Amino acid sequence: MRLLAVATTAIAIVLSVVTPAHAATYNEKLQVATAWTQATSASQVAWNGARLDPGRWSSYGFDWSTDLCSSSPDQPMGFDFRLSCHRHDFGYRNFKRLGVFPAHKPRVDDAFYYDLKQVCGRHSGISRQTCLSLAWTYYNAVKRFGSLQVTETEVQRIAAAA
Repeated sequence: MRLLAVATTAIAIVLSVVTPAHAATYNEKLQVATAWTQATSASQVAWNGARLDPGRWSSYGFDWSTDLCSSSPDQPMGFDFRLSCHRHDFGYRNFKRLGVFPAHKPRVDDAFYYDLKQVCGRHSGISRQTCLSLAWTYYNAVKRFGSLQVTETEVQRIAAAA
């Protein structure tokens, strides 16, 4: 519990000290991207607030684009995973842009799983268990295959072989 309090305080400090009014340095970009990709509610809330006001963070040059859950359903069985997938895309895209993706991928994937479980927490009973099973599947897919770079040619080759 103490570690959570320390991490939450650190995120709050980062976000209050780093002002987006100037051209952000590499270290500032890395610090903020790291703060926004933690498996905590404080990190999730901070990222979502920035997502809703990306102009405020324009000096950071963050990539806010998303394809949501890529080729997987964004709302499998009615569970809305879109925001979770968006934050996951933010982490992947920006750590790749910063040139430090491999070091940050495990944490970004863990934050994704955290976000998915938050979605599942809004449900109860068998619905919650179904959602948690889907969340586990999505998490394991990105954990195992999330760093693969698959080209359209490779997809067509695999499809033709099937």
